[in-house]
Amino acid sequence: MSDTPFGFGLPPEEPENGDEGKKKDPTGGERGSGGPAGPFGFGLGAGGENPFAAMFGSMNPNDLGAAFQQLGQMLSYEGGPVNWDMAKQIARQTVAQGTPDGSKDASVGPAERSAVDEALRLADLWLDGVTSLPSGSVSAVAWSRAEWVEASLPAWQKLVDPVAERVGLAMGDVLPEEMQAMAGPLIGMMRSMGGAMFGQQIGQAVGVLAGEVVGSTDIGLPLGPAGKAALLPLNVERFGKDLGVPQDEVRLYLALREAAHQRLFAHVPWLRSHLFGAVEGYAHGIKVDTSKLEDVVGQFDPSQPEQLQDALQQGMFQPEDTPEQKAALARLETALALVEGWVDAVVHEAAESRLTSADALRETMRRRRASGGPAEQTFATLIGLQLRPRRLRDASRLWASLTDARGLDGRDALWEHPDMLPTADDLDDPDGFVHREHLDFSELDKMLGEAAREPKKPEPGTGEARPGGSGDGGNEGKGEGKGDSDR
Repeated sequence: MSDTPFGFGLPPEEPENGDEGKKKDPTGGERGSGGPAGPFGFGLGAGGENPFAAMFGSMNPNDLGAAFQQLGQMLSYEGGPVNWDMAKQIARQTVAQGTPDGSKDASVGPAERSAVDEALRLADLWLDGVTSLPSGSVSAVAWSRAEWVEASLPAWQKLVDPVAERVGLAMGDVLPEEMQAMAGPLIGMMRSMGGAMFGQQIGQAVGVLAGEVVGSTDIGLPLGPAGKAALLPLNVERFGKDLGVPQDEVRLYLALREAAHQRLFAHVPWLRSHLFGAVEGYAHGIKVDTSKLEDVVGQFDPSQPEQLQDALQQGMFQPEDTPEQKAALARLETALALVEGWVDAVVHEAAESRLTSADALRETMRRRRASGGPAEQTFATLIGLQLRPRRLRDASRLWASLTDARGLDGRDALWEHPDMLPTADDLDDPDGFVHREHLDFSELDKMLGEAAREPKKPEPGTGEARPGGSGDGGNEGKGEGKGDSDR
């Protein structure tokens, strides 16, 4: 589990030594997430002025009208648990500000698009020899950071809405039923502001993540449209900047990871819904500390909406410590580890003999995970969960052992049904799983499908269909005899 308080925390960019190191804007105010939290988590400028700097940038007096107009729109929001219009706006503005090292987003040029397309095509060619799953990419695209934000927001919405919905319901449930009608306007305002706060923080987190991700599958989940293998050339360049590895090798290694993810999500039809469903199931077990929320509601001052923001960041929303919630967490962590472990094993097999820096790039990617890289931190911030690197390494070893014991077809056949996959206990005992006999669910599914499609034959002499007819022209004895012999 992450140490991040449950709820949507700010991205981890706050300086360790107070006001030192904060980025100043031309007007003398502070900019970005390093500033003190103002209403809805927006950074405050020097002396506490300009509370909407993170949303509107450096304002002059002529901007105030537009600022208050957007504030009114925010408070009047009546949509779902997250104000996604605000999230998109904040994410785009965060991207436009650039990364802390001064890297600015830019449109992808023709040469970069060509390099990405070539790398992804070559990656698919190499993967053909190390997995039985065919290519899952319909097209190869090179995205700017802003394009990644646009493409990934629908997936973030599926991930975050279940969690935010629990928070929104809790805001209305803390008051006694007889008081809820009287406090209706207040509850509505709180929910509107809650949606705005979530939108602001999600937008900021996704905007920060856009400066780090190298493709559409960095966190082990498909964040982009199905069938689109994507790389971000600017971030690929930053990823390999200090590694001492040729840029072409870095791009190709990351293209292998992206293409391997695409194969898995394209040809395991239940996997996408299984992962997102596991996140939703985990969200259903969230417990809200109602005593804290009751205190906030009882003392709520509409002129100080940051009280709700502070409550979110103080750990008001925590997973329930129940067997059901622990099981949901284990399912989700195991599923994510199996996806990432399979990709790690397959990519290493494809790259080891072809890229001189394959081992170094693999270890760099693993350390990025182990150190709580941006993908893991953002994922933990948004849903309170972090993929444990130990499980990733264990899963990678298990898939490699399966390759040695059963070959490519035997290994990849386990993806045909979720019940065939290793469990968390199996990751602790990979040898036991590798040499265990398993049911072939693919044959069972095939038999059931054929039985469902088989046309019904009329009963002899009646013209009526007989359920499960054998098709032997009405010879009931033959039909039963055939079925008995099959059994």
